[in-house]
Amino acid sequence: MLQLLADQQYLLFILIIIALTISLTFHEYGHGIVAKLFGDNTAEKAGRLTLNPIAHIDPMGLLMVVLIGFGYAKPVPTNPANYKSFWGILFVAAAGPAMNLLVAIVTINLYVIGIQAGWGIFAGEGAQFFFSYLALINLLLMLFNLIPIGPLDGHYILPYFLPRKLAQRYYHFNHRFGSYALLGLVVLNLIGVPIFDNVWKIGQSLLSTIIFV
Repeated sequence: MLQLLADQQYLLFILIIIALTISLTFHEYGHGIVAKLFGDNTAEKAGRLTLNPIAHIDPMGLLMVVLIGFGYAKPVPTNPANYKSFWGILFVAAAGPAMNLLVAIVTINLYVIGIQAGWGIFAGEGAQFFFSYLALINLLLMLFNLIPIGPLDGHYILPYFLPRKLAQRYYHFNHRFGSYALLGLVVLNLIGVPIFDNVWKIGQSLLSTIIFV
């Protein structure tokens, strides 16, 4: 991201920030709306059941994206005690990545339809970059958040697919060491181990598979 500024590619920098803001906003909104469907209106009471980016974007998290290429939004507050189903935690956790997948599918297919129809708004390299990158960022957020460590959504999902005793062991392990494991992945990536590069490659390979028009 900083390299774009160094290369004076200000428009591309702004487009990426906009795309990332949209992606994080829909991710958090997904958590909040599904939590409400399961009986928990904590997010709504906190003013987080909205697609207004201001309610979700964490300035420090966004700054980290600019500085190191990794950041975060403000987590939507939820209270699992209010869920009306045993499956509430699973579906609320999965809602964020699922929303990112939905945004990616809508974005890339809308762009392809627009190109085929000759709509002016989709013409030019800027539009191609923005819509392709918006779809790709959402795929990356989906994949990244499914990693079952630290505070990522995947750590709420994995226990539902493990035997009970193993799920309990995993829960206690992640509670103690998950955040350190996630930080370790970030550090390894920063020093040159291509961990997130592989996630990026998987996201790129998925992009063509979600075009249905």
